[in-house]
Amino acid sequence: MKVAAITLLVGSAAAFAPALSGKASTALSANNFIEGTKALPFGSSPDTLDGSLPGDVGFDPIGFSTAPFASFNNPLYVEGNFMTDVEWLREAELAHGRIAQLAVVGFIWPGLFGTFPGSDEFGGVDAYSELNPFKAISTVPESALYQIIAGAAWFEYQRVIRIRKQGANRVLGDIGIGYPGGWNPLNLNYSPEEYAEKQVQEIKHCRLAMIGVFGLICQAANSGTDVISQLSPAFAAPEYASKAGYFLPQGI
Repeated sequence: MKVAAITLLVGSAAAFAPALSGKASTALSANNFIEGTKALPFGSSPDTLDGSLPGDVGFDPIGFSTAPFASFNNPLYVEGNFMTDVEWLREAELAHGRIAQLAVVGFIWPGLFGTFPGSDEFGGVDAYSELNPFKAISTVPESALYQIIAGAAWFEYQRVIRIRKQGANRVLGDIGIGYPGGWNPLNLNYSPEEYAEKQVQEIKHCRLAMIGVFGLICQAANSGTDVISQLSPAFAAPEYASKAGYFLPQGI
């Protein structure tokens, strides 16, 4: 289940350029690089990073934000009525970051709080007991995987609809949930200042989750077990430490 979500992260490399450019897209060679940005005090970044988007600290040493990503092989692109190249990258960054956050929870939650119960009629009683996500992909019922794929497809469909409808006025990351005018079951009501701060918090969590889930994937693939099983021994006291009055290691 978690692996199905994680595979959607493969194309996220280009999404790490978080900034807003002017409405015109330019080639890398045509952009000026600004020296001494907040993220790179001793480096430089393209002038497309002007700090307009939440979380933009001028980190783009390779120059992703200057490339014409919005129009490249993009069936949604409409000349004159579409996001800028950097806005398109931010859209991807938010999508991948949200998936990464779900994946991180999926890696940690089963080991801490347990898994769903299974049944003899639906994959067996141990269908969901596997904690290693790479092994779990082959133990859960196929119908459970189809549910995940269908859910992901629905959210992506909602995003595509809004991209087409909003055009150049796209509310980045809007999938109709929680954003102003969208489905708001928790009745969230932020002031413009509070909403801007929440956007900064979200993008920070997205970036941290993308880095974190990459580490979790590598560790799970290398160890063959879940992260909680690996961390548990680090918090277990050795036998001698539990003996009253015994403060020296065994053998001394």
